[in-house]
Amino acid sequence: MKYYLIAGEASGDLHASRLMQELKKHDPEAEFRFYGGDQMAAVEGGTLVKHYRDLAYMGFVPVLLHLPTILKNMKRAKRDIEAWQPDVVILVDYPGFNLSIAKHLHRLKTEGGGSTKPQVFYYIAPKIWAWKEYRIKNIKRDVDELFSILPFEVEFFEGKHHYPIHYVGNPTADEVREFMDNENSSSSNRHSSSNTIALLCGSRRQEIKENLPAMLRVTDEYASSYTVVIAGAPGIAPDYYRQFTEGHKAQIVFGQTYDLLSRAHAALVTSGTATLETALFGVPQVVCYRTPMPRFFGWLRKRLLKVKYVSLVNLIADREVVPELVANTFSDEAIKDRLDAILQGNARETMLRGYDDVRKRLGDKRAPENAARQMLKILSKSSS
Repeated sequence: MKYYLIAGEASGDLHASRLMQELKKHDPEAEFRFYGGDQMAAVEGGTLVKHYRDLAYMGFVPVLLHLPTILKNMKRAKRDIEAWQPDVVILVDYPGFNLSIAKHLHRLKTEGGGSTKPQVFYYIAPKIWAWKEYRIKNIKRDVDELFSILPFEVEFFEGKHHYPIHYVGNPTADEVREFMDNENSSSSNRHSSSNTIALLCGSRRQEIKENLPAMLRVTDEYASSYTVVIAGAPGIAPDYYRQFTEGHKAQIVFGQTYDLLSRAHAALVTSGTATLETALFGVPQVVCYRTPMPRFFGWLRKRLLKVKYVSLVNLIADREVVPELVANTFSDEAIKDRLDAILQGNARETMLRGYDDVRKRLGDKRAPENAARQMLKILSKSSS
């Protein structure tokens, strides 16, 4: 069977590669063609069409400046899918780009008299519950099957919008469990004697620029008692970090985020998947997300965002487990106050108990294996 996948950033590359491996186990003749990254390229039977480095632009201004490139890549993907004629197109997160691809494929089906090939699967559902909820109309029209990795999305899509989806488990939880099993040691043993503060300041240049300077200023005050280590993001050169780290007491590591979290005592984390990874490793954290024009973005957040929280930890728990310092609530003083509380105060144990609740809600399904099995079952029915 022929599978065309599109992942637009590092996390999508990882999750898509795991899904491809599982599809290959059950479909040895599988052929893959994709927009993605190095991890997808390492899977046997695949052809990389475009690297995600040419796709991952974040924020209004960067997207606007690179709009011709984005549109060119989108046009190329549409033509490439038409030429290759896959059995299924699997879209992985990255909604701005991928929903346009889904719309194009729906149009082709309509113009072609309702042909069912290729089917459109969406793995890692777009986060329209946060904002742009109007996109549900496009999803219902253009996406044949939606595969969710967040348990609360079931109520949103099925309960609120009457659109059936598949909750397949959470791949991040799978990856952390796998790492911890390989390490063969409990999180409590690792963290009890550690003196490391981890800084996870985002995977994009803009996020790093906005958040890392404040994280470094705050943690400089703890340098006599703690080792401060930055988790370098894939695709970001070490030189980019040096402009911020010069004069500060912090180390940086690349490709070792899970190892860093496995021995961290506390962390400052920019909102995203990293907040969930940090929680699953049992590391108390402060979520930090600075934005340009913080007062304006704070005002905008109240009016545009449909959810109470920005971190996956709090969204999954449906309550505040970790403190969130976002936009107008972000400051050096606020970060230090929350960090003090989890280094020495009662907030630490309370947060760890909250993490237990998050793990229970996620469940223990292996997401890539479960998703692959369900996808193949659907595809086999449609081809028979």
